Amino acid sequence: MQANNLIKETSPYLLQHAYNPVNWYTWNQEALKKAKDENKPIFLSIGYSACHWCHVMAHESFENEDIADIMNENFINIKVDREERPDIDDIYQKVCQLVTGSGGWPLSVFLTTDQKPFYVGTYFPVLDSYGRPGFGSLLRQLAQAYKEKPSDVEAAANNFMNVLQKTESNISKSEVNRSILDEAAVNLLQMGDPINGGFGSAPKFPNAANLSFMLRYSRLSGILKFQEFVFKTLTKMANGGIYDQLGGGFHRYSTDSRWLVPHFEKMLYDNALLPVVYSEAYQITKDPKYLQTVNQTLHFVLREMTSQEGGFYSAQDADSEGEEGKYYVWKKSHIVDILEKDADIFCFYYDVTDGGNFEGQNILNNNVRTSTVAFQFGKTDDEVNDVIQRSLGKLFTERLKRLAPGKDEKILTSWNGLMISAFAKGYRISGNELFLQAAKNCIKFIEEKLTIKGNLLRTYKDGQAKLNAYLDDYAYFVNSLLDVFEADPSIKYLELALQHANYLIEHFWDPKEGNFFFTADDHEELIIRTKNIYDLSLPSGNSVAAHVFLKLYHLTQDKKFLEISTKIMESLSMMAAENPFGFGQLLNTIYQYVQKPTEITILNTSDREIYDGLTKKFVPESILVTISKEEYVDELLRYPYFLGKGFDKNKTTVYVCKNFTCSLPMHSMSEIEKLL
Repeated sequence: MQANNLIKETSPYLLQHAYNPVNWYTWNQEALKKAKDENKPIFLSIGYSACHWCHVMAHESFENEDIADIMNENFINIKVDREERPDIDDIYQKVCQLVTGSGGWPLSVFLTTDQKPFYVGTYFPVLDSYGRPGFGSLLRQLAQAYKEKPSDVEAAANNFMNVLQKTESNISKSEVNRSILDEAAVNLLQMGDPINGGFGSAPKFPNAANLSFMLRYSRLSGILKFQEFVFKTLTKMANGGIYDQLGGGFHRYSTDSRWLVPHFEKMLYDNALLPVVYSEAYQITKDPKYLQTVNQTLHFVLREMTSQEGGFYSAQDADSEGEEGKYYVWKKSHIVDILEKDADIFCFYYDVTDGGNFEGQNILNNNVRTSTVAFQFGKTDDEVNDVIQRSLGKLFTERLKRLAPGKDEKILTSWNGLMISAFAKGYRISGNELFLQAAKNCIKFIEEKLTIKGNLLRTYKDGQAKLNAYLDDYAYFVNSLLDVFEADPSIKYLELALQHANYLIEHFWDPKEGNFFFTADDHEELIIRTKNIYDLSLPSGNSVAAHVFLKLYHLTQDKKFLEISTKIMESLSMMAAENPFGFGQLLNTIYQYVQKPTEITILNTSDREIYDGLTKKFVPESILVTISKEEYVDELLRYPYFLGKGFDKNKTTVYVCKNFTCSLPMHSMSEIEKLL
């Protein structure tokens, strides 16, 4: 079959459609001009490579010759990878949510020649079913309406645009204070599932930032039920099917309320965000299960999601061999054949039965204590643990023989920024140098492969970097630079962070409403210049920027950073109090602002009691800089944070500063504990 225009692309999602009979275009000036020249409406289809229902619609409709004929005759058909062009996706996803009450992917939008939407939906079956119109009949109806009732189409488009524009300028500013956190925490806990943890019923997403906020609020208020809710959630997830018990790493979400049956795709961002909150839980509890979850997840990313050049891949598919989850599920008989005498203990521990818990097969999950298994089988806890570890190794080796799910090897600057931060945090609590090195390797990769003339690009694959970076790319990357700087304070990380932060201010800042646009001022002009304010599966660029600029103020004493951070918080804090579910990351920043950052500097990290005592301690309002090399100090003295802090070659020295007042140099953990 002859390839269409998508064959020239690097995106795995776009390449999946390169041999469709549909005459696909990417979003470019050629396609947009063609629509105007031929006076044809645009059919815009947005998805991503690991999206199950995108694959279904592609197979049912876009591979269907009859459907393709209708599309080619009546529409200019444009395919977009939402991960490459989140700006386009953000606009039309908002339209879908406003019009239908929900959104998602595949996103199917019909546009006028000037890119205004006049009909929108998500997945459409090829024939009328599920209460949805069949895609073929929908195409015919809309093509006919466009030709015969242009005034109706224009009216619908204008109505959509009016609603969309109102949502982009609905900001009510408020003062930032503790009451925001009180109201948000109570509202958030009311949304929680007291039985299984997490928020809502099903489907259930991890929502890492909300969990981190509840840990912070528990510390602030002294009310333990907030952190107990988080511990329950984290334990249930780590023991559930949403977590890959064999290979480590989290699937995207759970289709049920118990975290048992996941949607099996693995996204890089989940496996970046979740290790951070598990690290925080470990700092509070010292529970080895949380540390194990962090270690296994980060090792999964190193093993399966890291390119030879040092960047991190975007996703793994849910499907293999045409079946969702096939790579991950087991028949009991197969496990018995592999494990032999160890099978009974393993199957009891991981809920493996003849009937299975997922379409006749078994998703490994654990809801019994080791001591319960030991009692049941007349073993010691250590003997049971030996059986479990031995069995996991055997099954993992066996699983490697299966056909693995497809991988989206596109490397995104924003998601890589999140992953760098996760490795920096993992290094902090584990001391594993591999994690810090992975973070530094990725920074080097972004500097060399995703930067042009000092400015960031969005995406890289097959040796090609392209597309100007968005707010998220800059904010996440600056945040990751500061996270690595705290762990290994080479001045180059701080100066690179300042360079990109200043670029954000110059090109993304909206002085009128006090927050950032999603695109730069020199970006391609779309129907609207949107703002990204909600923290959902991913934290919003505005929330992360507020956090970043607050940190930069304390490191540099440059007041413009504090002013910008404060303005972002003021513009969004009222919404965060009323709808905390969508503002977890912002609430974490407001917490740090209200508490006032505690500046902790360790000079000479040779005293491991002090170093471990501080790096493994939960002080989320802290900026903790650990200086192991004396040569770092001279360069850093140009920044106010480091003035007056001397490096002693013979012993570890700690300074703690708050509210512009610093402690005397301290040399013992007991002194430091008293002050903290």
